[in-house]
Parts: sequence; structure tokens; C-alpha cells
Amino acid sequence: MLGSGEVIGKLQKSWDELLDHGDESFVLSFPSVGGVHPSLMLKAVVVHTFDNKDGALSDSPVDCKITRDTDAGHAGLAKYLTCKKVSHLNDAVQHFQLVLDQCPVGHPDRAAALTNLAYAHLQGHIYKDLGDIDTTTSLFREALALRPQRHPDHPLSLYNLTKALTLRHNKKNTAADIREAAKLFHGLLPLYPEGTYLRSIAAEANGIDYVIGGCNKFPIDVSDEGIHLRRVILGFCPLGHQLRPNALHWLSQAVEARFQQCSSIDDINEIIQLRREAMSLHPEGHLHRGSYLNNLALSLVLRFNYQGKPDDLNEAILLHEEALHLRPVGHKSRDFSLDNLGGALITRFNKRGDDDDITRAVSLHREALSLRPYGHPHRDTTLSNLAAALNAKYYKLHVREDLNEDLNEAIDKYRESLRIKRHDHTERHRTLHNLSSALCSRFKQTEEHRDIEEAINLCQESLEALPSLHPDRYFGYMGLQVAYSSRYRVQLDPLDFLLAVDNFRLASRHPTQGFPERIIQVYNWIVTAERHSHGSALEAYVTFFELLDGHLATRSSIISRREAAAAFHYARSLPVDAAACAIRHDNLRRAVELVEQGRGQQWSLASRLKTPVEDLESANPGLAHNYLELSRRVSDAVQSSAAITDRAAADRAATEYWRFKKQWDAAVAEIRNLQAFSRFLLPPLYEDLRAAARKGPVIIFVANTYSCSAIIVPMSGEPRLVPLPSVVLVDLNNLKNRFARAIRDASIMDPLVPRNDLIVLLRTVWDEIMLPIVNVLQQDLKLKSHSRIWLCPTAAFTSIPLHAAHPFRTNRNRSKEPCLEDLYICSYTPTLSALVRSRQMMKKPVTPSFVTIGQGRPGAGKCTTLSVAIDSELELVHELVPATANRGTVSGDAATRAGALKALEENTWVHLACHAKQDPTQPYNSHFTMRDRHLTLLDIMEKRVPDAEFAFLSACHTAVGDEETPDEVIHLAAALQFSGFKSVVGTLWEVDDAVAKHVVKAFYENMFKYSTDGSVMDCTKAAWALNRATHVVKTKVPLEQRIVFIHIGV
Repeated sequence: MLGSGEVIGKLQKSWDELLDHGDESFVLSFPSVGGVHPSLMLKAVVVHTFDNKDGALSDSPVDCKITRDTDAGHAGLAKYLTCKKVSHLNDAVQHFQLVLDQCPVGHPDRAAALTNLAYAHLQGHIYKDLGDIDTTTSLFREALALRPQRHPDHPLSLYNLTKALTLRHNKKNTAADIREAAKLFHGLLPLYPEGTYLRSIAAEANGIDYVIGGCNKFPIDVSDEGIHLRRVILGFCPLGHQLRPNALHWLSQAVEARFQQCSSIDDINEIIQLRREAMSLHPEGHLHRGSYLNNLALSLVLRFNYQGKPDDLNEAILLHEEALHLRPVGHKSRDFSLDNLGGALITRFNKRGDDDDITRAVSLHREALSLRPYGHPHRDTTLSNLAAALNAKYYKLHVREDLNEDLNEAIDKYRESLRIKRHDHTERHRTLHNLSSALCSRFKQTEEHRDIEEAINLCQESLEALPSLHPDRYFGYMGLQVAYSSRYRVQLDPLDFLLAVDNFRLASRHPTQGFPERIIQVYNWIVTAERHSHGSALEAYVTFFELLDGHLATRSSIISRREAAAAFHYARSLPVDAAACAIRHDNLRRAVELVEQGRGQQWSLASRLKTPVEDLESANPGLAHNYLELSRRVSDAVQSSAAITDRAAADRAATEYWRFKKQWDAAVAEIRNLQAFSRFLLPPLYEDLRAAARKGPVIIFVANTYSCSAIIVPMSGEPRLVPLPSVVLVDLNNLKNRFARAIRDASIMDPLVPRNDLIVLLRTVWDEIMLPIVNVLQQDLKLKSHSRIWLCPTAAFTSIPLHAAHPFRTNRNRSKEPCLEDLYICSYTPTLSALVRSRQMMKKPVTPSFVTIGQGRPGAGKCTTLSVAIDSELELVHELVPATANRGTVSGDAATRAGALKALEENTWVHLACHAKQDPTQPYNSHFTMRDRHLTLLDIMEKRVPDAEFAFLSACHTAVGDEETPDEVIHLAAALQFSGFKSVVGTLWEVDDAVAKHVVKAFYENMFKYSTDGSVMDCTKAAWALNRATHVVKTKVPLEQRIVFIHIGV
């Protein structure tokens, strides 16, 4: 028998057979018990006894009273388990108690004595012949304490205590017992894998499954300990376990409750993953599929509210539709599906404004209300939902007078819901601020004073009911802002305006509300502050950029970041609006900081993962290594998620991204604790940005509805403002469109025909834009002729060839009036930070290697071939590059996507000649056309080539941004600069290959004009070489093809 007294078989060997093993251990096997074959490892030992006192063994197993009492106890227990006579149980308990009395604290056999006595008590409880379960539990707990981890009987003691705890829970329903049992099982199961005896008895109905069931009855606990317990329970339910769906459900419920308190994106991603799995375990036809569809849909709506991904909301509506289909008229849960689908449709209506959505939402909520008559426990919820639908319908479509009835009905429904909702109801605060919103809407129409007073009081009451970090406090602040603003418009009390601004501030900065809602609010704050010339406008702009930055960082792929930015299309002009606001406040330094912070945010986010850390490596190598490793992991997670189309896989990838992103944020915070790195990766200050002008002034062009101007960041001193009084935003947009037409018309004209339309436009650019700037450069800054300048256009300026500004006039002495490129060497930079970053990466010299990449015969169906022109250009470039520069060529069949990427990675200088296409709607799909597949902008961004120096892009549209987010400057040339090329020549529009070769030839002749060997190849000469080239080819190349090439970078 085992030490616990359970008979599992009888010894079939004689003593002689046992002694034949000598001193060697042997295995003694027993018949199957519960599908498992128990066995013991034994060693037989002969013990000699002596009659005389001197030779006796004092603790002989034969004569020891402890042994005799233990054997008697086991014998009595075995009889009790066979015939269930209480007298045998009492006999066993009596003997085991005698043994325990002989094993005081410190005795080596005390744990065994405790276990035997406790086990006898336990069996008596199981068969209801003993009543004191607390004593049993205490005995097992003391035995476990004497058998710590690594003790051979530690697992058995763990199991025994779980048995006692579950028995006591079954009798007394004490939550602490089942919690402790779950923790003990969590420690026990890893010690005994599947197939072992102890695992088989632990998995019985009264074991793990009982614990799982008991824990599932607990109220939701959002503490770390409570959620950990739910994870433990899920661990007890591997794939295929019948209780796994329940465990998934309750863990998701607990995490959702924590999300409602803290709004962590990690939580909502985990909820969706858990519910996706739970739904997958309930395929079509399963009785409970509707519930799991509903749960997943609700969590997707939660994430939509936090991140604003349209796919989440659309999927949620489809899931709700399926759930409603599974709950036809008469189904007991139809009212829930009606309400949930209606709520999702309201959310989509508020985003897209589709009348069909709100009409159906109202209909669904009315049907749900008919299923919840007076006295129904959820009638108050459906009343609020129907009121929300009616209020949304009125708010979006209130230009129609017949909708006043909707608003009045919404107010009535909210009031009824509030009357029947208990004061301690967890959703009461929402009804309060929703009613407040409806009353505000009516006040705007009727100016009835009591409506607005009640609205303010309701919002204040809703805020009083919520803790400081509750996500829904945001709606209270928002409601108060609307109420105070509404009252201000009627009564013109300045205090109301100040209170409205205060609540704008509180709403937009409430940390537990999702980014999209807060971004919308801060945009409204900006509009309000600008309209009333309020001093908080600058603060609002800064807040907007911070929130948008945080919002884009929640997206785990580069493409989804652009989609997220494009969703706020109405805020497209904010970078320049912010700069203009700072200009009006005579704060040019702040204007430079704001236009930099607001532009190129997607580049900024991506560049954080590629920031040079040489200084940090010197100061703290360990932190630098950790930061670089985490940056690599976050970057890899971003790249891997870009190609995922499966929703469940995308959710898993997002979770992985957020896990690394949280670690990355912690690493950055630790770096910022170092005194010299307090602004590590933060938006740069003017003192940081002025480094961009170290080699020449940078000119930032600012155009918005208020004014057009330029800010010159000089090599030293304060920034200079250059007003452009002759230019307004409408003129710039017209100029942009006229340039597009003139270029298009010129492309089909004879090369010898004058480009009169283009000349007129370039003269306008000179007179109205560049001449005022040149006057400041020459007269105020005393900038010498042929010095370098950098142009940093924003908004509408990005589509105008500023570098080609030309007066096209003759002086009185018949000399030609100089143009911009006669006076200065022009380059462009997408942002000041990009130029600073490129210079930082040039700290160490590298051995130059030059590769020409050409593809004139791309794969079938991609575009027409231009093989002869490409081959000719490659040969020309190859001849002009110094022979010592380690030259190479990738062309023809070798010029594949992979081949081109490899060449970009392995060479410091690149000349790329092929077809290129800028995608105006999805710029990350812009590409160079290779033999097999497109080499996309995204492909280039994902490469890190810190030693790269120069790239010449002899292809069309390589420096043109996209239409949706022009201030992001997303084009092929910028992608190459981002990946590591410090100096890039790109093109603004289509290139004529027949004449482009003249520019290419003149460029490289000037680039290497004073070079006798490859050791003096200098990428900083590229702007000068391009300037010289365009002058050299004036008689050979038409105007639009001379100015198509621009230089970007150092």
C-alpha cells in the first residue's frame, strides 16, 4: 500500500526473490490504477537483531513502535475504505494520532505522520463520517511546509492540500480556498506531466475541473492577482479541454474590466485574441456561437474607439449581424443583439454619416425596446441607446426641421432611463452626460436658459461619480466644454469661454481615453482658440501633435500609420497653421519647432528606431545595446505586420508589437534619466534644429489661410521672417495646378519651341516668392554668391519648383538678370531633422564603392521597354566614375528586386536608371520597376545602410509626395535619404530619357571634375554638380527637363 493508505495491489514476490537483488535497486510494478501503472523503486536490506541489550538496534523497523502504530493505522484505514465501518476509521485515526504524538517538531518522520493522520480525516470527510475539515486542512498545510520544493514528497503534499481545500470549499463555499487550490495546482501540474499517476488523479472531476468551475463563479477581479488567477485557470485548460472556452471568456472579461479602468492598448489586443480563439471553438451550428460572436464584436468596437481603425468597426458590425441572424424573433437573447448592432451602427454613422446606418440603428433599438417592457431589468439601457440614436440623427442632420421631434424624443427617453436607473448603476454617469448633450443641442436651437443650466449640472454630476482616471471622465469634460461654449455664444460671458477652454484642455489630455476622440477634441480647441484669437492656441497645436504622434505609434505597420494620419484630413494644414500662429505671436523659434514637429511625423516615428547612438554607446554601452536591440525588435514587428492580411494573425502581430514597444518605451525613459540625454528622441528644440543650417541657411516656406511667409534659419543668430504679401494660399494652389498643366503640355512640344507658359510661372515664383527671400539673404545676412541654401517647402509649396525661380529679364546693360541658381546652390530637405540626421551619419569616412542599377526590360505587363537608352546611360556613367572607385553594374536579368536591394545595401554610391512610378494615393506603393517585382518605397525604408552616401535616381517622379498627406514628404528620394543615403538627386515629374542623358553626363563630369582617383569622391558636391550641369545643358535640353532634377540632403 502507498503512504496515503490506498491499496493498489498485493506483493506477489517471496522474501527470497526480493533478497536475490542484493544491494541493487529494482522496480516493483503494480496493476493499472485509473489507467496508469504505478511502480516503486526498492532496495532490499537485511537487518540483524540482537537479544542482548548492548547489540540491539535502538530504532529497528521491526521493533519500532512508530512503525507498528503506522502499520496498524494503515490497516484500519484500508478496512474502512473496503467496508465503510466507522469503527475502523476511528481505529486508524487513533493509531495515526499516536504516531504523531511520537513525532514532535523537528522529528524526521513528522511530515509523514501529519500526512497519514490528515489523510484518514480526509477520507472520513469524503464519506461524511467526520465533520472537522479545518483540522484536516491544517494538518496537510503543516506537512507541506515540512516538504519544500525538491523534496520527493512535495508534489503529493501539494495534491493532498488541494483535495482538502476543494472539499472545504464544497462545504463552506469559501472563495479563498478555491483560489489557493488553483495556485497549488498551478505549482503541481508542471511537476507531473501527462501520463503520470498523480496527474491522472489531479485531473479527476473533484480535482482541477472542480477548481476551474469554482473560480469561474468568482466576481470579476481586475487586480493583477485576480487576472493572474484567470491565466492560471486558462493554463489548466489546454486545447481540446471542454472548459477552455469558459476559461477564455472569463479571462477576457477580467482584462476588459481592467481596460475600462486603465485603457491600455495591450489589454484590448489581448481581449480580442482571447475572444477570437473562443469564437473559433464555437463553429457554425454551435448552440452558444451567438454569445461569442457578440463578445468579440464588442471588443472590436472598443478598439475602434481607442485607435480608430475602420476595419475593426466594419468587422464588429458583420459579427453582430451574424449573431442577430442566430437569434431570430422569439430568441431569449435577441434584445441584446438588437441593441449591440444598433450601437455599432451609431458609431459608424458618427464617423461616415451614412443615413442608412442611423435609420437602421433607430429601428433596431425600437425593436429591442419592445422586447424590454416596463419592469425589464435592461429597459433603462435600451432607452439610453434609442435616445443616443435619435440624438445622433438630429446632431448630424439637424438642418431638417422635421428632426426636432427626434431631439425631443431623445431627451424624453434619456429622462425615462435616468428615472428607472439605480443611483449606484455603473452606467448612470453615461446617461447623465448623454442627456446633457441632448439638452445642449436643444439650447442651441431654442436658447432656453434652463436647458443649458441643467446640461451643466448633469455633466458635473457625472464627473462627481467617477474616479480621476476613469476613461469616461473625458465625455464629462467634453460635455462641459460644449455647454460652456454654447452659453458663451448666447450670453457672451468671458468666464464661460475660459471654462470651455479649461475643459478642452482636460478632455484632450485625459490619459485613459483613446487617441482618436482626444485628437478630434484638441482640433476643435484649435479652431475655437484661433477664431477668438485666444492665447491657448499654441498650447492646443502642441497638444495635437503630441496626441497624433502617440496615435500613429499605436499602429504596428507603416502603411496603417499613414492611413491613420490621412483619417484626420481636415487637420492637414495644422503644421503650417501652428507655425503661422507662432509667427503672429512673434515667436519665430517656436514657429520653427512647431512646423518641424508637425511635418514628417511618419518619418519621425520610423527614424526613432534608426537613431544613431554613438554618443550613448560612449556614455553607457549597456543602455545603448539594449536600446538598439529593442529598436530592432520593434522595427521587425512593424515590418512583419505590414504583409499580414488574416485578422487573427494581425491581432497577434499587434500584440507582439506592443510587447516590444512597451519595453522600448521603458528603455528610452531610462536613457532620458541620464543628464546628457534628457531630450533623447523628443521633438527637437530650435537649438538642435539650427544645426541643419551649419553649411548654409535653411528656408522654411509657410502658407496657410492666414498668411504666406518664409522663415530663414541662418548659420548663426536668430531666425528671420520674410513676409510674402503678394501670395495667398488660393494663389499657391492655382500656381501648383498651372505648373502641372504647363509641364504636361511641354512634354508633347518640340524641344525647340519656347516654353512660354512655364516661363511666366517661374517668373511669378521669382517675383512673388523667391526675390523677397534673396533680398534678405543678400542684404541682411550678407550671404555670398554661390553659397549653398536649403529649401524646406510645406503644404502647397511642396508642388512648386522653387529652385527654378527665374526673372527671365534683361538689365539695361543687356546682361541677363540672374536667377536663383545663378546666385546660390540650391538643395531641398524634407525636414530640418532629416538634414541634421544625415550630417550626424557622416562622422566616419568610408571606402567608396559605386554601382549602376538599370532595368530597361521589366517583366511582362509592367511597362514599355527602354533597354537601349538605359544601357547607354549605364555605360556613360560607368565611364565617368573614377576607375578606382570599385565600380559595379546590376542590369538585365540581374536587376531584380532582390538584386537591386542587395546592391543598395552593399554600395555607398548608386546610380539607378529605370522606370519609376509615384502612387499619389498610397505613396508606400511608389516603386522602381525591376525585372521580376517592383522595388517599393517600403522596401527601401526597411533597409538600414548607414554607410551609404549618394544616389542618383534617373527615373520619373522620384521626389513627389502624396496628395493626402503632403507634409509627410513621402517619396522615393526621401525613402533613400531615410535609409541612409546622405545626398540624393531625384525628379519632380516625368523624365525624357532622350535628353536626360545630357544632364547625367554633365552632372558626373562636374562631380568628378577635380578627381583623379576614387578616394576624393565627395557626396556633398552633388548640389554644386547638379547646378553646373543645368547651366551646361541649356542649349541641349528643354526648360522642363533641366529643372526636373533636384538635390536633396547634404
